[in-house]
Amino acid sequence: MVTTLAIDCGGGGIKASVLDEQGTMRARPMRVPTPYPLPPSLFVKTLLDLAAELPAADRVTVGMPGMLRHGVVVATPHYVTRAGPRTKVDQDLVTQWFGFDAQTGLTEAFGVPVLVLNDAEVHGAGVVAGTGLELVLTLGTGLGSALFDGGVLAPHLELSQAPVRWGQSYDTYVGEHERRRLGDTFWSRRVRGVVEGLRPVFLWDRLYLGGGNSRLIRPEQLARMGDDVVVVPNTAGILGGVRAWSVRPHRPVRSDRP
Repeated sequence: MVTTLAIDCGGGGIKASVLDEQGTMRARPMRVPTPYPLPPSLFVKTLLDLAAELPAADRVTVGMPGMLRHGVVVATPHYVTRAGPRTKVDQDLVTQWFGFDAQTGLTEAFGVPVLVLNDAEVHGAGVVAGTGLELVLTLGTGLGSALFDGGVLAPHLELSQAPVRWGQSYDTYVGEHERRRLGDTFWSRRVRGVVEGLRPVFLWDRLYLGGGNSRLIRPEQLARMGDDVVVVPNTAGILGGVRAWSVRPHRPVRSDRP
């Protein structure tokens, strides 16, 4: 039996559990607050310390926010800040994170194979049916996204950083800060507006809404989005750690840039 340590790294917390080949948790999930400021070295140490509280595994899957290409960080929105999401960006952290080969660094640290993807991609791996074009949007601290075609993960698009309205990005427009400011009712209307706006862009066969805040979408707004839009549990961020190995694209020879 191949066991997988699945680690879901968010802006506010980092969760982990060990799963078997069927995706059944073999240990109680553990969670720690995301420490800030967070240079790559502390990120690696935090994951190692969390893993030490769980049974040993044969491989590791890590989902983290931001743009990653073949396990290499191009940009990460929260981990470059001084005290967490929506706080001041530290340019020294921006420099440290850019080009950080998280997959290689974590493989060396753990001593077992490690797969590093965007957190929404791992989340999506846990819910997609594997047929047609499937889009995954995760609602939490910000907005995460992943696209699958026939069950194969497409190259990552950092949709969260695209402008949407009033000079805001999707990340801020439907993120946790705006949900608290607006309240669930008005925020749910905003989420529905985002879904309607993206529909002609992707023309998906199925859209999955996940992340910790997806359960807060008002039922009447969800019903108006259509039958091809479904809410999935946030536990997919952990459960996808097993299936992520079968949906990932092959890693090409690395160039000089991420």
